[in-house]
Amino acid sequence: MKLFADLIASSSSARVTSTGPRINQRRGIEIKSAREIKIMRKASKIVATVLREINSIVEPGQTTGELDAFAEKRIREMGAVPSFKGYHGFPASICASINNEVVHGIPSEKRVIKPGDLLKVDTGAYFDGYHGDSCITICVGEVSSKAKDLSRVAQESLIAGLKQVKAKNTLLDIAGAIEDHVRENGYSVVEDYTGHGVGRNLHEEPSVFNFRTDQLPNVTLRPGMTLAVEPILNEGGKGCRTLRDRWTVVTKDGSLSAQWEHTILVTNDGCEILTDRGQ
Repeated sequence: MKLFADLIASSSSARVTSTGPRINQRRGIEIKSAREIKIMRKASKIVATVLREINSIVEPGQTTGELDAFAEKRIREMGAVPSFKGYHGFPASICASINNEVVHGIPSEKRVIKPGDLLKVDTGAYFDGYHGDSCITICVGEVSSKAKDLSRVAQESLIAGLKQVKAKNTLLDIAGAIEDHVRENGYSVVEDYTGHGVGRNLHEEPSVFNFRTDQLPNVTLRPGMTLAVEPILNEGGKGCRTLRDRWTVVTKDGSLSAQWEHTILVTNDGCEILTDRGQ
């Protein structure tokens, strides 16, 4: 996701190194060719596979560090490198954010997953020069009804947004559908972070916002655009703050947060979900 306040990562490109993609500067919205889309399908399938596997193995007593090691191992086994590791200095292959942690939680061997936790796992894979990016929210064991409902509404809001994706619609069509569904269910949309274009760059233009705004360009969608759509919902207020580790973002009021994300391809009459975990 991109920081709404300054969008510092919106024009970064990447070249692979032994440890991960290296950041370089690029500009503009990119329309992907058939060749590029084919590669992005492969990168995104790797991400979908890793998240599906993580969802199946998570249990109380594990650490987020163990999940990170598993994700990196699987990404590399499938011929890719982790998109996140080393990106702007991030130290891990996944973001693992629990309960009131909104985004960018740093995995640790000391962070034990507990029954009732609401765990967000976000990861990316860099394959043959292109990225895939996706996030899921996992209800660990028996969670509270509030936690379960928040995750459900977050996933539904993503689906509502994706239903608005097709050529000649706009980013505001996506944002409006997401915001309306969230508000109808009594939750808050996090405005500090947005989705983004994705491809050769982990973060490309445009910024894919989840709420109505006139502060960012309302881009008209075109076939061949590849976007990461990622609504983030808080149980309480929308306010967030960053912890002293300079990565982990938490809700200001201590309320729960949930996030779902897909990398998608814009088509003439809809979208193709490249990170579909059902494939």
